[in-house]
Amino acid sequence: MFTQPLSKTVQRNLSRWASHLHTADPSRDLSGLIRRTFVRDDPASYAQNMLMPMALPVEPSFSEEQADKMRVTLQPLPPEAPGVDRRDEATATMRDLVSGMAGSEALRWFDRASEPYRGFQHNGGLEYGAFFGTAHDRNGLYTSKVYYETPHGSGAIDGLPRQLIRTAMTALQGVAGLVPLFTTIAARRDLGEQRLTFACTQPLKLADLQPTLDALGLGHRLGSIMQTLGLVLGGRFELPAHSVLLAFGHGSDGPDFEIYVLIGTLEDVPPSFLSLMTMGLSERPRTLRALERWMGAFTPDNQYWPGRFSIISLRTNRVHPPRISLYLRPAEFELAEAEPTAA
Repeated sequence: MFTQPLSKTVQRNLSRWASHLHTADPSRDLSGLIRRTFVRDDPASYAQNMLMPMALPVEPSFSEEQADKMRVTLQPLPPEAPGVDRRDEATATMRDLVSGMAGSEALRWFDRASEPYRGFQHNGGLEYGAFFGTAHDRNGLYTSKVYYETPHGSGAIDGLPRQLIRTAMTALQGVAGLVPLFTTIAARRDLGEQRLTFACTQPLKLADLQPTLDALGLGHRLGSIMQTLGLVLGGRFELPAHSVLLAFGHGSDGPDFEIYVLIGTLEDVPPSFLSLMTMGLSERPRTLRALERWMGAFTPDNQYWPGRFSIISLRTNRVHPPRISLYLRPAEFELAEAEPTAA
């Protein structure tokens, strides 16, 4: 499967996917990061990465909100790199791209927003440090983002903007077992946004989100969320511990909310979950066509499936109803399980 240097394999696939989707080629903006990440000759050495275990750490995703864009996330630097170095690499790449995409004012905004997560006081205790992501459309880079691993303790909240602190505290008070996981700082051509994502360390009943969403002015969205997830997950409305992430932000339309279901952690996901999801999208034909186009772009020429889906998410706010995203483990980047050694 991996017949050339890994950096070339990753760049070639990014270029091919972008060509199918008729977007700008992300490998051009990410070429330096890719070269500095995929320096090892042995693909199996990347198997224990934190982004995509047992696959190369490259995660494409489909977003109903950005259906005409190619989105991809990477874990920077080789397997042996410490978390601090990954954080600094993601920060440097972000600064370069933000400056070129949106100019000096956007760069100053990013520097202010990211300072609490890249300072000396947060050098200790990092595992993966940071992930890095982009979205490209026909005209080039549309979004650049860093996912900063949050420090343990109160520092995860203290560095956030004031309105986002209030939103995050509402979530912590209303949902049991939330643990801050990472802070996302994203810059688009026209605006920036910041969000905080929590891991759910206790089982979650979807209905139990009602008081928190009510407090954020989003309670009217829970019915649609439950309808979609119930359909896709075969009527399941209670999810086990460590199978859900909850993300909260605060933008021009007020609080926003996203729920991520980690498909690989569930034992009883219906084999036809994608068909069930498309059934739920039957009244949104534009989204269905975009999803079909996206799946076709990521399906290798000699296969019938693009890979394995790792996450399904739904994002909403007061203005926009829940919109679906899907995260993919590309077939080309899967790594074989290691064979057990003889005793």
